[in-house]
Parts: sequence; C-alpha cells; structure tokens
Amino acid sequence: MPTEDTLPIWLVDDDPDVRESLSQWLEVSDLAVRTFDAATPALEALRDDAPCGVLVSDVKMPGMDGLALLDAVQALEAPPPVVLITGHGDVPMAVSAMQAGCWDFVEKPFAPERLEECVRRALRQRRLALENARLRDALREGDLAGRLLGQAPAMVALRRQIATLAPVRANVLVQGETGSGKEVVARCLHDFGPGSDAPFVALNCGALAPELIESELFGHEKGAFTGAHGRRLGKLEHASGGTLFLDEVESLPLSAQVKLLRALQEGEITPLGSNAVRPVALRVVAAAKTDLPVLAREGRFREDLYYRLAITELRLPPLRERREDIAALFGHFCRQAAAVHERDAPEVSATLFQALERQPWPGNLRQLRNAATRFVLGLEIPGLEDGEEAEHGSLNAQLAAFESALLRATLGRHAGNIQAVMEELELPRRTLNQKMLRHGLRREAFLAPEDREPPGPNEA
Repeated sequence: MPTEDTLPIWLVDDDPDVRESLSQWLEVSDLAVRTFDAATPALEALRDDAPCGVLVSDVKMPGMDGLALLDAVQALEAPPPVVLITGHGDVPMAVSAMQAGCWDFVEKPFAPERLEECVRRALRQRRLALENARLRDALREGDLAGRLLGQAPAMVALRRQIATLAPVRANVLVQGETGSGKEVVARCLHDFGPGSDAPFVALNCGALAPELIESELFGHEKGAFTGAHGRRLGKLEHASGGTLFLDEVESLPLSAQVKLLRALQEGEITPLGSNAVRPVALRVVAAAKTDLPVLAREGRFREDLYYRLAITELRLPPLRERREDIAALFGHFCRQAAAVHERDAPEVSATLFQALERQPWPGNLRQLRNAATRFVLGLEIPGLEDGEEAEHGSLNAQLAAFESALLRATLGRHAGNIQAVMEELELPRRTLNQKMLRHGLRREAFLAPEDREPPGPNEA
C-alpha cells in the first residue's frame, strides 16, 4: 500500500513552463511529481491503476479540460483528491467544481506555498482513505479466515479468490465434494458483497421433486395447478438484489434448466399461471459435486447454462487433500461442540491426532464435525482406527509420525501459544521452531479464529 511519502502528485497542464516551475517547487518540497501535458493521458494512467496521491490540473486546456477531467476521475472506484487551477475562475465555476467533488480550487496568480499546503492536506486525506480501504480488506480477509479455517495452500488461495470475487456481482460455480463447505463459501460471497443487506436464499435442487422445481424457482399464482391454493413467491424473485444459492445444481431437470437460463439472460421471470413478467437482479452461486462440463457433453446438463453459471469457478479441496488442517479443525469443532453441549472440551491425544490424520474423510468437514461432537460427548468415533495398532513403517517413520502428532496435539491444546508448548514439552524455542518447520506446522493454523490477526498485504 503506497504511503504519503511514495504517492506522487500528478500535475496536468498544457503549458510546459507552468509544469516545469510547479513540479520543481513541489520536488524541492520533498514531494514526488509526475507531469502530463493533457488530461486524456492522465485519465488513462489512472484507469490503469497507476499510483496517484493528488491530481492537480489546470482548468483551461485544449481537448478535455479540467472540469471534464474532474467528472471522469470521480467516476473511478477510488478517485484521488483533485485540485483545480485556473486564471479564469469565478464563483459559479468554483461552486460547481466543489459540488462535483473537487478537493480545492486555486486561482492564479497564487503563491507556491498556497499550492503546497493544499496538496499536503489533500495527500493526508488520500493516505487516510487508502489506509481505511486496506484495513477493510484486512478485516474482510481476517473474517474469512474465521469462517473458512485452514492454512493449507489451497485454503489460503480460496480465501483470496473469495475476497476478490465477493465485491463483484458475477455468478460463481463452486465445485466440491459433499460436506466440503460449499454453502459456507456461498454465504461468504454474499456477506462480503454489495448485496449483503438483501436476502441470501438457498435451494437444494436435489431435494425437490421434479414437478415442484419450477414453482420453487419462479413462483406460482393461485390456481396455477392442483394444490396451488395461494400465490407463492419464487426463489429467484425472493433473492432479487441478493444471492441465490443453488446446491446440487446438476440435479435440475433439463426443462427447468432452459427456463433458468432464460431468466438469468433476460433478468426477468414469469411465475406459473401468470402472464406478468417480473424483473429480477441477483447473483447466482451454484454448487455441484460432479463435473458439469462432462455432464454437458453427455447431454445431461445444458452447456449454455453452464457458461452462464460459471462466470468464474471455485474449487473446494476435500479434507484428504488438506491433512495439515485436520488437527486445527478438529480442535475448533471440539470447542464448538463443548460450548453447545455445555461440556469441557476433552484433551486430544497425539495418538488420536495420528488416527484422525490417516482417515479418508469421505464426508469431509461434516464428517469431521460429527466426529468431534461424538468425542466431546464421550462416544465412540465410527471407523476410527486405533493409532498404535494402525501404525506401520520403519522405526524412524513411526517416531516422526508420533512427533508430528504430539506437536499438533500440544499446539491445538494451547491454541498456538508457543510459550505454553515450550513449557509442556520442555523444548527450547529454537528446537521447537526446527521441529515445527520439519513437520510443516504453522502456529497460525492452531489459533482460535478470534485471535487471528488480519494478514498484511504480502502475507498468506
């Protein structure tokens, strides 16, 4: 993130003598300066996200003048403060410029100190605005880390993708196995997006009878079919302005796929039994546990609907591909279950962690949460192998596996508190660091969500 010291002042003036004298004065005042001889190249550079602290522009210029440049800059996502300079200004022009978003209005002739003071005040405001934006992004990423737990590379990348996609109302296709957290991803896209105040509507397409799907999606009027005793609002209309989450979208019958495609293309629906067209505007997050392009090639899913839904795609890794997160996830689910059932969270042994990490977890997070709940309640975890009996391999391999599991258990028990881990295991800090590095363990993976600090701009 640029700071006040690194953000340059952009100076736009068609007079080369004015550009040279003002840029020299500002540079002598320890301010970086970038000059432009016309408004158009400056605007193009801004649209390319070139760093700009304050835009200083003359008003009277050939082609695009300063007032037109001001209007164009205000339409950008994060416009810099604009200071306008003119020798032909009057009160109405100044008022008009300020109302259009101008930071300040300087009339020629002026003392260079006046411009410098104005620029420095605007630069401080710019720095504050950028810092607030950075903090909002960091908070958003930190909150995502609290919802989508895990430090496996695939999870870090997934959180970054969600943070990028959430502000955009593009449709998203989420691919993942049962229980991998597809609805959590959909809710994150909604909650951190521009329609977060509007409804989030979830529909499991695989749980509906085929004859009811169109009514659920598009709604119906009274008497539209047998049993339609009153008007019903469809899910698309109910979610308008917000997000519609279609789980198991591959289960939609082809007839419903056709109507859904048209609704998304046209931005309107017609409820069953009605001739009235109703507008809808929403983001659709579709989830599938099978490969939709394969189904499209087989004629079981419309290819055009796939392209409409998959403006972008997210893949959720199954739990077996992120085994380094299992210990932290199991500990988190144990703490949740203990709070719900008003129990003390029992200690997780290194042997149990070894057994947990070897399981295939076909039910993914849902199955792991179930196992944690049973553990907290003192019940047997179905299908869990005994760690000692199931261990195979050389002595070194078994010792390494035990050491890894013991470290995970201790880090999980102390929620990533390194000092407490050092004291319990009687290890110096350097030795503990070496062992954690050897086993690919990171302290951050074991912190409670509320204790995680938002990552910096260059951190994972």
